[in-house]
Amino acid sequence: MAQVPRRRVVCGALALTAVLGGGTYAGLGLLGDGTATTASAASGITDTAAVADKVRLPWPGEGQTSIAVDGLGSLGSKGRAQPVPIASVTKVMTAYVILKEHPLKDGEQGPDIDVDQAAAQESHSLDESTAPLREGQRYTQRQMLELLMLPSGNNVARLLARWDSGSQEAFVEKMNRAAKDLGMTNTTYTGASGFEQSTRSTADDQLKLAKAAMDQPVLRQVVGMRETTLPGIPGKVVNTNKLLERPGVVGLKTGSTTPAGGNLMWAAEVEAGGKKRLVLGVTLAQRANTTPNEGLAAALERSGKLIEALREQLPTALDGAKADQGARS
Repeated sequence: MAQVPRRRVVCGALALTAVLGGGTYAGLGLLGDGTATTASAASGITDTAAVADKVRLPWPGEGQTSIAVDGLGSLGSKGRAQPVPIASVTKVMTAYVILKEHPLKDGEQGPDIDVDQAAAQESHSLDESTAPLREGQRYTQRQMLELLMLPSGNNVARLLARWDSGSQEAFVEKMNRAAKDLGMTNTTYTGASGFEQSTRSTADDQLKLAKAAMDQPVLRQVVGMRETTLPGIPGKVVNTNKLLERPGVVGLKTGSTTPAGGNLMWAAEVEAGGKKRLVLGVTLAQRANTTPNEGLAAALERSGKLIEALREQLPTALDGAKADQGARS
């Protein structure tokens, strides 16, 4: 049985989510001490720690991981909360800022975006993940978001930054302002793609972004896609997040480089307490300084084990916490 980690307090106010009808999400606040506010009380659970203590999770033995559940709050964090390279998990913030600046409603494609010479040339890079683009091609904003998030196109990230702000440097300023607004106090973005080792964050901070990302309907749809087809690109564009093949997994984003190791921001729906709850997690720095493939495989495997454990244990933990609460009242 896995040892329960000493839970760290998540710094600042962490917004989580409660599943409502029609696939939308409403915010759940956490107090600075990690105590759930009114949404938790409404669900019949006033002591988040009582639920967390009943869940025995297979926490990774390296890096850092943070997990939270809608209607409850934080299930804890493990690992030293120091900023580390996050690789292509960075693209969640890139997509978030793009949609903040250029909102899309469900079903909208948004404006057309032309592929410039730089994005086309970067398609041929052997050192980073890219999307196969040719100069003069034109894709809608929604299609560009798919090319950004599914195959993790670094060239698409920088193209979107130039399209929005004129330069990647100006766009990065927006990314850091957005991080500050979300209370991500231990995060620094230095590029739109995550290729730079200097882009660093913590699992706790990225969990705040995960909530904000899943509150964006279009972004939530994109990160849940296993694959797509786009004109001018042969075959299928496949999502790098292989956990989407598992029941209940609905997102979010992979990231891997040699310095960063394997990273995964993940989201899964779990039936517990008579409702479908959204579980959000961030796993960083798995098998750092090996190879990107080895790191990503470790991040996917270890995050998958956490999701399966939550699917198995969370319903019983909720029932047990409610029973304990009833006995005390």
